Amino acid sequence: MLPKKESTEGKPVAGLVRSGDADSTAAKDSSKDEKKTDTRDAFTVDVRGPEAVRDYLTLHLEIQRYRELDDLGATEISRLMVAAEANARELLGTLGYFTPTLTLELNETPESTKAPREIVITVAPGEPTKVSNVQISYAGAIADDAAAEAQRDSIRTGWALRAGLPFTQQAWDDAKTTALRSLTAKRFPTGNIEVSRAEVDADRSEARLSVTYQSGPAYKFGPLMLRGLQRYDPDGARRIARLPTGTDYDQQKLLDAQQRLASSGYYDSVFLTLDTESGNPLAAPVIAQLREAPLQKVVLGAGFTTDNGPRLSIDHIHNQIPLLGWRAVSRLSVDNDIQSLGTEWNAIPDDKGWRWFSGAELKREEAGSYIVDSGRLRGGRNKSSDHIDRSYFLQYDYAQNRGIDAPPSASAVTANWGWTGRYFDNNSAPTRGYALALELAAGYTLTGEQTPFTRTYVRGLGILPLGSAEDTEARARRSRLQLRVEAGAVSAKDSAQIPSTLMFLTGGDTTVRGYSYKQIGTVRADGQTVAGRYLGVASVEWQRPFVYNNKLTEWESVVFVDAGAVADKPGELKPKVGVGVGARWRSPVGPVQADLAYGVDTKKFRLHFRLGFTF
Repeated sequence: MLPKKESTEGKPVAGLVRSGDADSTAAKDSSKDEKKTDTRDAFTVDVRGPEAVRDYLTLHLEIQRYRELDDLGATEISRLMVAAEANARELLGTLGYFTPTLTLELNETPESTKAPREIVITVAPGEPTKVSNVQISYAGAIADDAAAEAQRDSIRTGWALRAGLPFTQQAWDDAKTTALRSLTAKRFPTGNIEVSRAEVDADRSEARLSVTYQSGPAYKFGPLMLRGLQRYDPDGARRIARLPTGTDYDQQKLLDAQQRLASSGYYDSVFLTLDTESGNPLAAPVIAQLREAPLQKVVLGAGFTTDNGPRLSIDHIHNQIPLLGWRAVSRLSVDNDIQSLGTEWNAIPDDKGWRWFSGAELKREEAGSYIVDSGRLRGGRNKSSDHIDRSYFLQYDYAQNRGIDAPPSASAVTANWGWTGRYFDNNSAPTRGYALALELAAGYTLTGEQTPFTRTYVRGLGILPLGSAEDTEARARRSRLQLRVEAGAVSAKDSAQIPSTLMFLTGGDTTVRGYSYKQIGTVRADGQTVAGRYLGVASVEWQRPFVYNNKLTEWESVVFVDAGAVADKPGELKPKVGVGVGARWRSPVGPVQADLAYGVDTKKFRLHFRLGFTF
């Protein structure tokens, strides 16, 4: 068993004399006048040895705390050196070196500007200790529960400090903690480490590890107990949370329920905990501490993108519309190219997570060569789960192009179905995983000849780490490939007047870099660019984390190739290509992305800048 390290903060070092020591008193008397102007340390510490142990000892040796004392004599320093040797051996033991060779020297350096004395500690750490055997055992309900076999096996196979790996105190502590988290994450929230032992054979440089986990009883979710409610419906809160009452405790399901409540907009703060002191593990209550959001509020916003320049917005939120009781979010947004006014109304979900919604929007935007004034009304049902969003709705669209020889206005009504699945390791800043979105619509044009048409749109994104790695640090350093595709098609008679907002344009920060926002479309005979019926976009991006001084930073470099095309017939799709380089910064508020792209068709460079990741 490793000895427990005790801090000497505020404690005297054994044998250290602070006053009354003859050598110390003599030193003080002989240098009384000099110390009035001498600002040097009492001594310096120079640790020599392999880099890993040298830096660690330099940072953590207790003797470093006494350097600035100006009344230390030779005898006191010698006693500090004795204590420093024992301290160094203890520190090296935490790194897995139990048979080090240490040499300590005290050199007089009267000419030095730093200190009159130098302590040199030379370290030969010896052979590193490696794990020879690991024994994991269980006590409590998990030990004999057949239903817990997979969890027991998962803890064993996920054990990080395996036989053959170097033993360090930090690795030992991390392995125990990680396994405990796996135990308490499902069914056994009161689990703990009952016994743990690391037996070190210094002569053979081996460590035998054993740990026993006490699971405690298995828990199931009981009723959701709401605290802090005043104005909002308790039953609505339960439907939003969708806590799986009666099922085995799962920490992730608890966090998911907490996130659903927090993101609903009805609450400013949400904290869910399992009540393990209720006395009935088979129906343990879940306590929800809630602080309600105001009934109404106004939010002012500002932003910037290289697609549309600076943006100002104002949002009005009403959490209980009179009569309906729905939640309404209305927004006015203005930037260089887009001005919009819209509102979205949502009901509280039912017991299965489906909810009614409706929305309306008026928009003016630059699209291709024209200004497009458009309007939209929609209504239907949607559902958001952990990874998948679904929706089906009816929609009315109206669009009018403004400009010289602009295409005629058009309107249409459609029935729509949408599905989006996200399977990333982190939805806000992913490093691996994939996502897919599919939209299908069938409708009739309402302007001119009433003609049926269909609209299909699909997009996908995949992030693939390159190479293999076993530990977390090595995985984080791997470079990645990001693959992105988009495709769309509107099928109708050539004479059908379809609103341009239902057709396709591309180009910009998140599509084909090197081109301005919605610059790529169908080019008419007169040179004007309009929305087209078919879309194709593909992108390949190589992402490489930036390592400085062998340390992983918050920065990444990227190299990319984008290509996109829009046309009225599939055979006329001619891709426009953008190539470039960029940088990524994982900021506290989300990933910041900056790209410098060259449009091969336009022969111009364009800077793209954006904040955050969305799919």
